[in-house]
Amino acid sequence: MAHLNAYASKDALASALLAFIVERQSHAINRHDRFQVAVSGGSLPSILAQALLSEEAEGQIVWDKWQIFFADERAVPLDDEDSNFGLLKKELLDKLPEGTPQPTVVPIDTDYLDDTQELADQYEQALVRYFAPRDSVLKPIFDLLLLGCGPDGHTCSLFPGHELLRENDAWVAPIEDSPKPPPKRITLTLPVIKHAIKAVFVATGAGKQEILKQIFGDPEGGLPCTLVNHVLEDKVTWFVDYPAVEGVVYHKKSLL
Repeated sequence: MAHLNAYASKDALASALLAFIVERQSHAINRHDRFQVAVSGGSLPSILAQALLSEEAEGQIVWDKWQIFFADERAVPLDDEDSNFGLLKKELLDKLPEGTPQPTVVPIDTDYLDDTQELADQYEQALVRYFAPRDSVLKPIFDLLLLGCGPDGHTCSLFPGHELLRENDAWVAPIEDSPKPPPKRITLTLPVIKHAIKAVFVATGAGKQEILKQIFGDPEGGLPCTLVNHVLEDKVTWFVDYPAVEGVVYHKKSLL
């Protein structure tokens, strides 16, 4: 069962998220001398920045061991306002202190923006290069997935009721009919998510109350976030603030 941790403020949430990430970083570096993470867009990069650029984080983040991938990405140029890479760059990467060792960041290949299938295939090949030859591993194993939760319960670019929820083979899949613009995107698939060592959801604000009630009130439901909870079970930790969790019934909830 997923862990649900609620905090009185975004500052408290960011501090707890930092501690969690540092612990996972240490585990990953001890295991294979690198920290392979996949990051979503939305409000997540700003909260990540609040955690990872804080005074509390100084000396704790081993940036040159990080390999940052994207849990999903929009088929747009990297400097487009809709780009998840661009958002992470603006919120976090560009704000790293001068002289900080740089993480490895793996964006999409923008030569293929007009062909989302090829865009997805090229990103899958990038995962092959960083994780292992495709014929030697079933799926890439991320040390940590850093995910968001949309007001409709979507995560990555996996949307409620979409056929991509039934994708079993591809590591990275294209989507051309996203109900949320822009319509053309690529996304990690549920089988890849299932193989992650740990996953984090971050959800803040009263606007998330109703969807969190559905996700935790109906654990057998088919919402994408619910499916991630189901496939990863206790490998999932939710970091939420009090407004987001008000009225959510969940017997393992810890209020810190």
